[in-house]
Amino acid sequence: QVQLLESGGGLVQAGGSLRLSCAASGRTFSRYNMGWFRQAPGKEREFVATIHWSGGSLYYSDSVKGRFTISRDNAKNTVYLQMNSLKPEDTAVYYCVADTTPIGSLWKRVGVKNEIEYWGQGTQVTVSS
Repeated sequence: QVQLLESGGGLVQAGGSLRLSCAASGRTFSRYNMGWFRQAPGKEREFVATIHWSGGSLYYSDSVKGRFTISRDNAKNTVYLQMNSLKPEDTAVYYCVADTTPIGSLWKRVGVKNEIEYWGQGTQVTVSS
C-alpha cells in the first residue's frame, strides 16, 4: 500500500513558479514510478510528468516540457514538481500518482488514468493572468 499526500498548491500570477510536493507513506515507495496528472475544470484528467523509481528517467507531456521539472527523494519518500513560467492554462487540480507503468509514452495513453494504482487527493493550482 502507498498513500500519497500533495502540498504546495496555491494562487500565483502568470510567469511565476510553484513547487508541489507529494509525501508518500509505505515501505515500497522506492519501487514505484511516480508521476503527476492534472485536471482543469470541465476537462479530462491529463498526464503531466513521470519519474522512474531510480530517478534516472523522466518523461513529460509536451505542454509542460521545458517549464516543469519532476524529481524525487527516495530517502524522504517524496516526489516534487517544480513549475516555472506558469500560464493560466496550467490552472488545475494536480494529482500525485504511483504506478509500475514503464516510463515513457505509455503514460500518455487515453486510458492510463484508469489503470494507475495509487492517487493522491490533489492540490489546487491557480494561475492568474
